Amino acid sequence: MTETFVPPTRFAVPGRIAVSNRAAATWQTATLTEIRRETPHAATFRFAVPHWTGHLPGQHLMLRLRAEDGYLAQRHYSIASPPDDAGHIELTLDHVEGGEVSGWFHTVAKPGDVVEVRGPLSGFFAWPGDRPALLIGAGSGVVPLMSMLRHHRARDLDVPLRLLVSARTPEELIYAREYGEETTPVFTRGAPDGVPVGRIAAAHVAPLLAEQPPGGWEAYVCGSNGFAEHASRLLVEAGQPVDRIRIERFG
Repeated sequence: MTETFVPPTRFAVPGRIAVSNRAAATWQTATLTEIRRETPHAATFRFAVPHWTGHLPGQHLMLRLRAEDGYLAQRHYSIASPPDDAGHIELTLDHVEGGEVSGWFHTVAKPGDVVEVRGPLSGFFAWPGDRPALLIGAGSGVVPLMSMLRHHRARDLDVPLRLLVSARTPEELIYAREYGEETTPVFTRGAPDGVPVGRIAAAHVAPLLAEQPPGGWEAYVCGSNGFAEHASRLLVEAGQPVDRIRIERFG
């Protein structure tokens, strides 16, 4: 019988970004100001949150949607925006079939609508920008990783950052227009001419572990349960220390 490999996680050190635990416990009003289509099934929703006190890249929040009859629905969503986007947060949501909250956002929501948010939450997956970061994500699992990438660019950080991102096809690659030389996209169903099709593999991970920056990588993996286990196993097989792998998983 083969045991499932589940790397442990550690709590991040906040570093130079201050986050208020008191504010994280308080529900705040968030007003939808913009909707941007990312892929046929995913969109980014930008909110004005005047009293938002900041977050660490990689953190998430709790969102509460209140219906006219008083019914409440709550969901956890990763934050896509960087910490320096004062007074605003962005969430990128897949349109999940049968999902009441994602369905509302994709079919009903419009600028001016109001929801409630509470956060930021969790520190184990946070990256304050103080160490080299190797990011691996699939599908909407790239959302918290994009907060890290945007933070890296916004502050022009010197620490190395690399991103491996997996999508079914180029059309389904979230944030496709934002990636640069730090990013390697991998396509599992269809790819441009000359680009191989397949899962993230040892051939993608091993070269990054072979030429490590001083101090080594801090690895962040986000995606479905199956993807998280696959990617973390590749990291360990390539020599990444287990205690330097942080995982955010869903599904």
